[in-house]
Order: sequence, then C-alpha cells, then structure tokens
Amino acid sequence: MPTHVYFDLDGTLTDPFEGITKCILYAIEKLGFPQPTDEYLYSCIGPPLYDTFPDMVGEDMTLQAVDLYRERFNEIGWLENVPYEGIHDALATIADTGVAMYVATSKPRIAAKRIVEHFEMGRYFERVFGCELDGTRANKVELLKYAVDENADATKRIMIGDRKHDLIGATANGIAPVGVSYGYGSHEELNAAGALAIAESPADLSEIIAAIV
Repeated sequence: MPTHVYFDLDGTLTDPFEGITKCILYAIEKLGFPQPTDEYLYSCIGPPLYDTFPDMVGEDMTLQAVDLYRERFNEIGWLENVPYEGIHDALATIADTGVAMYVATSKPRIAAKRIVEHFEMGRYFERVFGCELDGTRANKVELLKYAVDENADATKRIMIGDRKHDLIGATANGIAPVGVSYGYGSHEELNAAGALAIAESPADLSEIIAAIV
C-alpha cells in the first residue's frame, strides 16, 4: 500500500493569476459591480469561487457571477496558466519514489483535468479530484474526505498546497499538511494552518515528502 500524495492545482502546480483575475473582472464588469483592488484579487487565488464572489456581488448574484466567470474561463482563461518553473522535474522525481500521486483542487474536476493534461502533467497523476459544476465538494475538507474514501489503500497520505484551505482540509482528514511558499499563501498563513513543512520551490518537495514518509 503506497503513500498517497495529493497536490493542489492553483498556486502549487501552476500559476493561475492571469486567468483567474481576468475571469473575475469579466464577471463583475458584466454584472455592473466595481473592480476590486489588486490586493483583493490576489487573495482570491485558492478559495472556491462560491466563497469569494459573495463579497463582491452579494449572495443573490453569486451563481450568476460564477456562470459568467466560467464563460470566459472555458474559452480562454484555462489557458492563462503557467506551470511553475521546475514543477515537471519535481513531479518526475517524486513519481520515481513509488508514491501514488493525485490532484485535489477546488476547481471543477473537468476544468482541472483539462489543465493538467494540457500542461503535460497528466502522466504523473492517478486521478484528478475536483468539485462538481454545482459546487459540490468545493470545500477542501469535503473534497479530501471524498478522495480518502475513494482511495482507502494508503499507508500514509500527504497534501501539498499553497493556502490554508489545503492544509485545514488535510488535517481534518488525517492527512499530513505540507505548504508551498511559492504560491499565494504566506509563511504565516501556512504555519498557522499547521504546515509540517514548507517548500520554498518545487525542487524542495521530494525531500520533504521523503522525510514525512
């Protein structure tokens, strides 16, 4: 029974800033709301859209905002990702150790799988876990519980992510939480969420995983 390693997508495997922020701006402009600050947009990388849009457009218009976001995202936003430098080498090195690797993201599963395959990472992962289009399992606690239930045959589990939501979800499901500082969460955020270790770059991941295993 191998170790199972779950990777967040946005802020861990790829830098999604351009695509996510442009899609958010597209949605709120269509709905006639003011543009948020760059600082606020930065904070939107990581949490589910269903958690971030209410602050910008209100609860009543959140579903409409999500639909508009996806309108642009499905056309071009998903391509506005940039794999982090060194991530392919890191995944290859980790895969060689014999662990089973998965993606666990708050993004819709269909979109996440499309991104992973397009950027030639699919060969490293056994499966991509994401939310459904209606928001089911967008919360990382629920998503990782589902992933654990689907993959019961593991001696140990590790979750790697750049935001507190990843690590809180991991801890709630008995998964070792590992942070990455090259994404969108600060050291303070990751430490407060219980990170056992924090990778400064993708090159650090294999050593961190080996130490936990």
